[in-house]
Amino acid sequence: MNVPINIAKQFLEWIKVKIFTHTSERLVLFNEGEIWWTSIGHNIGTESNGKHEKFERPVLILKKFNKLSFLGMMISSQKNEGKYYHSLVIHKTYFCFNLSQVRNLSSKRLLRRFDQVSHEELLLIQEKFFGVIRL
Repeated sequence: MNVPINIAKQFLEWIKVKIFTHTSERLVLFNEGEIWWTSIGHNIGTESNGKHEKFERPVLILKKFNKLSFLGMMISSQKNEGKYYHSLVIHKTYFCFNLSQVRNLSSKRLLRRFDQVSHEELLLIQEKFFGVIRL
């Protein structure tokens, strides 16, 4: 199987960042409803990828499980519509919450706090998310 060189390089760069992130002993304090720049990584297929040297993207803390893990929802600045998206403008910044790109993440991935949604908006996003995953 031939893997394009640029794809192989991106995965190798991500592995370096992943090892550094995994071995970090930094404890990050975070809360539900906060938006953080998060080291997501270089992922597969249609999964959301991070950008720049730390493979980061904004993530909403949808549900905090404990001080080390949370359910995170990927955020984009691209405008999308439909039942799998929720759009919001906070402080003149456009956010598109991707209701289909949610996963359990370690707090070690959190890089820096960016913003926060209101409690009411968080409840609305959670309700829409649970509506999407309901069988």
